[in-house]
Amino acid sequence: MRRRGFITLVGGAAAWPLAVRAQQAGMPVVGFLSPGLASTSRFQADALRRGLAETSYVEGRNVAIEYRWAEGRHDRLPELAADLVQSRVKVIAACGTSAPGLAAKAATSTIPIVFQTGGDPVADGLVASMNRPGRNVTGVSRLNVALGPKRLELLHEAVPKATVIACLIDPTSSRDQSEAKQLQDSARSLGLELAIVNANTERDLDGAFATIVKAGATALLIVANTVNQIFRDQIILWAVRHALPTMFSDRTSVAIGGLMSYDSSITDTYRQAGVYVGRILKGEQPGDLPILQPTKFELVINLKVAKVLGLTIPESFLLRADEVIE
Repeated sequence: MRRRGFITLVGGAAAWPLAVRAQQAGMPVVGFLSPGLASTSRFQADALRRGLAETSYVEGRNVAIEYRWAEGRHDRLPELAADLVQSRVKVIAACGTSAPGLAAKAATSTIPIVFQTGGDPVADGLVASMNRPGRNVTGVSRLNVALGPKRLELLHEAVPKATVIACLIDPTSSRDQSEAKQLQDSARSLGLELAIVNANTERDLDGAFATIVKAGATALLIVANTVNQIFRDQIILWAVRHALPTMFSDRTSVAIGGLMSYDSSITDTYRQAGVYVGRILKGEQPGDLPILQPTKFELVINLKVAKVLGLTIPESFLLRADEVIE
C-alpha cells in the first residue's frame, strides 16, 4: 500500500489504536466517513461534533471518533467503510454525498449508519422511505440536487445578460448527470443555453475552462460535488480571471471569492447528523428516525466580487438576499 493511502486509511486525527483504547475503556467509537480532504473539510467534522455535544457526547471525554477521508477518491470509500466495520465502531457517520452512505450500507447491515447527503436518499438507494427509513440507516438530506434549477434561475436574475451559462459537473457521478438533465430542462424554460462541462480531475480543469470560453458562456454554475469542492480555489481564481459570475451551493465558496450561493446550511445538516448519532448511541433505532430535511434556504451575495467583475447586481435582487458580503 502506498504511504499516502496508508495515512489516509488510518485517518490521521484518530488512528486505529485510539478505537482499541476507547473500546477497552467502554467508550463508544463513532466512525466518520467522508469523500473529501481532511485539510479542507474539518468544518464538517466540527459541526458533527457540535451535534454530538447536544446529546451530551464530547469527543475524548465519553466518545471517540475514527476519521476516514477518501481524499476525493470515491473508489476508496468501500475500503474505508470496511475498515470502520472491522474497527467495530458503534455508529458510522457517512457524510458529504450519497456515496459514503452507500459504501457503509454495503459494508454492514447491523452497525447503525447516519448519512448526510445533498441528494435524494430514496432515489439513491440509501433508504426505502423518508419517514420510515427502516433497517440500520437514517440521516439528513440537504436536497442539493433539487435546488439546482432554483440556483440557475437566481443566477439568470442576477446576470440577465448572460444567455449562455456553463455548468461544471463530474461526469463519473450519476447524481451530477441527473442534476444536469434537470438544469437543461430549466434552462430551456428560461430561454437560456446551458453548456455542460465535465471535470473529474485537476488535469481536466484546464480543458474544462477552455471549453467554457469556446462555448461563449458568460456565467458559471458549479454543481455541488467532491471534485468541485477539492478544486474550489482554482475554479474561483479562473472565474475571476475571466470575469465570470459564479453560482455555488455553499456560503463558504462565496466568502472566499464566489459571487453567490443558494443553499440550506451545510454546517447545520452536519450538526443534525451529529444529533442523530448521539441519539442512536443512547439507544434509539436508526430505522425509526425519519430522514431530516432543511427548512431554511439562504441566498448569499458577495458584492466585493461583483465590483471586481464589473457587475451591477439589481437592487431588487439584493433586497432578497439573506446575506450580502461587502
